[in-house]
Amino acid sequence: MRAKLKGLMKVKKILASGKTIYYCYAWRGGPLLKTKSGEPMQPGDPMIVKAFAEATKDRHIDPTETLNAIIAEYRGSTDFTGLAEKTRKEYDRYIDKIRDKFGKTPFFMLDDPRYRGELKKWRDTMADKPRTADYAWTTLARLLSFGKDRGKLKINIAEKGGRLYESDRADKIWTDPLLDRILAELSIEMKAGVIMGLCTGQRKSDLLKAPKTDYDGKSIKVKQGKRGARVKVPAIKQLRDALDELSKRQAEYNTEVTAATLLTSSNGTPWTSDGFDTAWQRAMKKANIEEDLTFHDLRGTAVTRLAIAGCSIPQIASITGHSLRDVETILDAHYLGGKAELAEQAMTKLENFQERKKAD
Repeated sequence: MRAKLKGLMKVKKILASGKTIYYCYAWRGGPLLKTKSGEPMQPGDPMIVKAFAEATKDRHIDPTETLNAIIAEYRGSTDFTGLAEKTRKEYDRYIDKIRDKFGKTPFFMLDDPRYRGELKKWRDTMADKPRTADYAWTTLARLLSFGKDRGKLKINIAEKGGRLYESDRADKIWTDPLLDRILAELSIEMKAGVIMGLCTGQRKSDLLKAPKTDYDGKSIKVKQGKRGARVKVPAIKQLRDALDELSKRQAEYNTEVTAATLLTSSNGTPWTSDGFDTAWQRAMKKANIEEDLTFHDLRGTAVTRLAIAGCSIPQIASITGHSLRDVETILDAHYLGGKAELAEQAMTKLENFQERKKAD
């Protein structure tokens, strides 16, 4: 689809050779759009959109027909306000970057597939930070999708932009020795959070928000912010002991604990994400753990521990909230630390079967 460049004036001319060319002017009486070599740009030239934008940038453009208008409407819509607070903050960060760079871009340019190249060039300026580049592009694509859905744009030229960052932490698991080292350096409050993550396989953000009322001493219910699902996980002894220890610690605070959350910081207030991260990094440094491991890797560790214990993939997914495919991906990645134990279990079962067969 070729967008119509509003105001562009084309003059057709047939040369003596019989060849037809066009002289494209930014507007009637405006400058001729030329290539770098000085030749008149032709209507199908992929650079004509950029040349037109450059020539008309100082002319008046209706602000209600620019990307800024889409941004303003998006921020006021339930598409945005209905997102989790953390997601909104991330979107806001990149929306501001997009607004500064492309806010005055008119709809007719955003409807021209040739302008996609300019968007890609912008993304590539962040190529040294692939995750940032991908998030920026995803946010831009979301804005243009919103504009298309609201009838302001005909197409979304940022669809299917590809990814620069390839992240796969499926093979990152906490071994028992490393877990022992980090747990030895944690406060009672931090230890409860880590063991809760290890025993439930839930995300940090969901654990920190879990209310006290979702734990009855036997099981814990967690609402997953990303999927919106509620997961009920029986509390094994390791988790019950950690939460009991935390409860006793909370009773010792000088001030009455008013937090409604199950997990609290050392002063009895709910953990903030930054506060928890700071305490975590401090403990990692104190335990002298230099391996490329994060708190989030406790999720994958929980998956492998459950598999080694003999749980099936559907059983694991029912606890951690992963999709069946994600559970399989994590288990497939663990050639060490997970697969070894599973293989040993399998061979033990085979050996026992053969022994029983001989006995019969």
